[in-house]
Amino acid sequence: MSDRRFDLVIAGELNPDAIVRVDTFEVRRGQVESLVDGGVLTIGSSGAIVACGAARLGMRVAYVGVVGNDASGRLMLDELRRREVDVEGCRVDPRHATGLSVVLSNGDDRATLTSLGAMASLTATDVGDDLLADTRHLHVSSPHLQSGLRDGLAELFARAHGAGASTSLDPGWDPDGAWGAGLEDALVQTDVFLPNAAEACAFAGVDDPEAALELLAERIDTVAIKLGSEGAIARHGEQTLKADAPAVESVDGTGAGDSFTAGYLRAQIHEESLDRALRLGIACGSLSTRRLGGVDAQPRLDEAVETAERISAREISRSGT
Repeated sequence: MSDRRFDLVIAGELNPDAIVRVDTFEVRRGQVESLVDGGVLTIGSSGAIVACGAARLGMRVAYVGVVGNDASGRLMLDELRRREVDVEGCRVDPRHATGLSVVLSNGDDRATLTSLGAMASLTATDVGDDLLADTRHLHVSSPHLQSGLRDGLAELFARAHGAGASTSLDPGWDPDGAWGAGLEDALVQTDVFLPNAAEACAFAGVDDPEAALELLAERIDTVAIKLGSEGAIARHGEQTLKADAPAVESVDGTGAGDSFTAGYLRAQIHEESLDRALRLGIACGSLSTRRLGGVDAQPRLDEAVETAERISAREISRSGT
């Protein structure tokens, strides 16, 4: 597998984030202008933040996504190239504007408003067999925002396995609230499932992340659930681990779960232990919160490893005790 061109290929949405730092999510109406504590226009979208984080960790990364023929699309492609992500698999769809997310962040929580735009144009056939044969791992992000990709996801993952690549899925939030509809066959083909706590509970139909982990692991080989400032839990086979997040001077949690994914997959792809993957993921996610936006504070491998070594993972029983 080491002779493959890429460690990681990501198929996902592409949009910039316009992030503003606010004290309250209450917006004054009536054409009133309010001042905020800070703002940034930066790389958005779950998959693109994973790609930047993985490249920052020294991985060879390629991206497959769709943008419009506009300034936002050019910004996304240029910024991915600048961070050493291969974008030859991306395409421009002139029929649609590039997607956009407006994020209101108070550091601990955020509200996100997203215009899908061209991201809904991505399909599973955009990921060619040649590219699958040239990567060690395929990751897909936010299928609920990409109906064209979601419809062919099971077949795409089957093709990836046929080409000798492993697979992972970050479901993201489902704005329609259908939770899992249309993804049943894809989950069977998923090697690593990477929801956050709210998403995991919604998929499993329970209120507790550890109970959700138990249920999801009955049909998926490896499940890692991101718990935000409380760390993460993961299960592979009979092993279930939980680890807390380290103390970090956090500014903004936007994209922290995606940086977790980058760290987790770096260890997973290099066939390291569940313990190592969980701790490296938490380290990357925690360190990414030091700046506004999802990418500017992502760590390099040496810094992530140093932080991961200070994190301890503990085994928990199947009952969660």
